[in-house]
Amino acid sequence: MKAKIKAISYYLPEKILGNEEINTLFPEWSVDKISSKTGIYSRHIAAEDEFSSDMAIKAAENLFSEHNIDRKDIDFILLCTQSPDYILPTTACIIQDKLGIPTSAGALDFNLGCSGYIYGLGLAKGLVYAGIAKNILLLTAETYSKFIHPKDKSNLTIFGDAASATLITAGDGFAEIGEFDFGTDGKGAENLIVKKGGVKFPGLSDQSEDVTDEFGNVNSPGKLHMNGGEIFGFTSGAVPKLIQNVLTNNKLEPSEINLYVFHQANKYMLNHLRKKINIEEEKFFYFLKDCGNTVSSTIPIALKEAVKDADLNGNILLAGFGVGYSWGGCVLNIG
Repeated sequence: MKAKIKAISYYLPEKILGNEEINTLFPEWSVDKISSKTGIYSRHIAAEDEFSSDMAIKAAENLFSEHNIDRKDIDFILLCTQSPDYILPTTACIIQDKLGIPTSAGALDFNLGCSGYIYGLGLAKGLVYAGIAKNILLLTAETYSKFIHPKDKSNLTIFGDAASATLITAGDGFAEIGEFDFGTDGKGAENLIVKKGGVKFPGLSDQSEDVTDEFGNVNSPGKLHMNGGEIFGFTSGAVPKLIQNVLTNNKLEPSEINLYVFHQANKYMLNHLRKKINIEEEKFFYFLKDCGNTVSSTIPIALKEAVKDADLNGNILLAGFGVGYSWGGCVLNIG
């Protein structure tokens, strides 16, 4: 029994927020400063009336049309999102109905961020190996822009909205899903969090709750808070160990990896990790210049572009890490 990726597509919202516009809002942040620090020149922003389900549906429709996939063959939907349409019902159920996928299909949401695509591949592989499903539609969709305070210049420069759709199958595909490594450290939960809006702290923030940090970023409990220094420290420590564990679990040496596709956090962090792990630059893929950090969608978007732009074969190592703290990695084999 094997689980394979058959096809990947994605969707980016029409609205674009470029560095020039951010510079207009925050004159102290030059266009060159933003691009050199983050590696991001523009990011796509969901419309006011566009939500995770809308974007996931568009990504799935792109998958069906671009790869001639029959939606009637889908027997399970996995949706990774931290911005669901509602607390309940499950957004994946709404998507099933709107896509016209058979009611015999299973559907569930799972709440993970930057490691979410890796977790989704693991869940999909498990469903295939258990004989529960043969064609799993793995969706990622995130509208972090709706959580970002309009005066939070740091997060505005980094995050963009996007959705992806991947078909994992027990049949033919271009990449076999290998072995995984996962990790969790909930002690870091406060360092990347939206405190208000759930059951514990219901409601949204008002302006009276705004707080300005030492760097001039404005935030409040109903908006996205990120402690960049703590996140960087966590990533720097966890990811090298993750990569070694993934190699060990797949019985591979670093020389046997043809390409590394990491979560596209920002260019500075990616370069730091590449150098620390001693990965050759030609084996390290970047794709965030025109879409930014799209959370759980960064890896599938980058993977699709990597496969499209190069004659890839052999082993590709994927690694996701971030909010939770949560991390995960695996190897894909293109034969």
